[in-house]
This record gives sequence, structure tokens and C-alpha cells, in this order.
Amino acid sequence: MKKPINFLFWAAISGFTGVAFGAFGAHGLRDVLSADMLRVYKTGVDYHMWHALALGLIALLQRQIPTDKILCWAGCLMIAGIIIFSGSLYLLSITGMRWLGAITPFGGLAFLSAWLLLAISAYKNTPNTFYQEN
Repeated sequence: MKKPINFLFWAAISGFTGVAFGAFGAHGLRDVLSADMLRVYKTGVDYHMWHALALGLIALLQRQIPTDKILCWAGCLMIAGIIIFSGSLYLLSITGMRWLGAITPFGGLAFLSAWLLLAISAYKNTPNTFYQEN
């Protein structure tokens, strides 16, 4: 049997890099970027951190239901979203290359897809206790 992806590892790495990018933006870029570009950068950090936490949730769920392929896809899409969405915003704000803004929505779609798959996995793996007799 193939070993599942270690989403707890990726959540920890994502959290670490999110904090590092946040600190770099707050201290290293404060006097370098315009207020607008600093907001773009901060949006990248915010989404990076929230989705690092969500990836941690997926990691914990994966330990309970390790064979759930939908949950695995949700985790993979969460990682892709962090890289594409937040990464494109980091690069856009630092380099000023506006065309990177065209890539950002693909990361947003990865996030949306991950959340939808997480909902499907939760629905699929929740026992129907509504009609359960005592």
C-alpha cells in the first residue's frame, strides 16, 4: 500500500513559511513597497496562514480516515493554492509584474476546490445518526 502524503509536515512547513513571509513583509518591505503593494503582499500572507491551518485540519482528519482519496485531493489542492495564490501575490507585490495577477485566480480555484472536497469528505464520512434509535 502506498504511503499517504504527510499533510501535517506540509502544514508545518506552510505555517513556518507563512510566518517568515509575514515577518519579512512587516519588517523588510514596509519601507520598500507602496501601501497598495504592501496590502497585496499581506493578502498573500493572510491566505497562506489560514490555509496552512486548514492543511493541519486535513492532516488530522487523514489520520482518522487514511484511505479517503477525496481528503488527499483536498490537501494537495490546499498546497497548490498556497503556492499559486499566495506565491503569485508575493511575486506581484515585490516585482511589480502585473501579469502575475492573471495567475492568482488559479490559486483561488485550488482553494475553493479544496474546501469543496473537504466538505464532500466530511459529508461522506459522517455517520447518519439523525434517525438512529436509542
